[in-house]
Amino acid sequence: MPIAGCASIVDGTNQTLSVQTTAAGQSLAGAQCALKSNKGTWFVNTPGTVTVHRAYDNLNIKCAKAGYQPGIATVASSTKGMAFGNVLFGGVIGAGVDMADGAAYNYPKLIKVPMQPAVTASAAPTAATVKPGQPVD
Repeated sequence: MPIAGCASIVDGTNQTLSVQTTAAGQSLAGAQCALKSNKGTWFVNTPGTVTVHRAYDNLNIKCAKAGYQPGIATVASSTKGMAFGNVLFGGVIGAGVDMADGAAYNYPKLIKVPMQPAVTASAAPTAATVKPGQPVD
């Protein structure tokens, strides 16, 4: 019989979160985002929800949309309060299981990734040809 920690039983090792992209403070729909941690990689189109595996490690997000520079964000996980209670009631083994499988951690429920419009190269102004001795306007 496997040993399970308290957090594993209550919330499990997965968490559903929402990802939203913004530009100039407004919601920006239609970006494709990849979320990565040491537990895997997940994909979502914004605005949208995705289920990720909980982990101690940061969750790195990179979003792409035509006409915009890539949006990059990193969110840290936090230790859930019940993980500390698990030490008291589930013992060190239960707490160890929850920390190892990620169940002891949470990411923010809403992740906002800012994006900026892409900078387009405009045609450089051409210099006028000036003959020697001719005044310049």
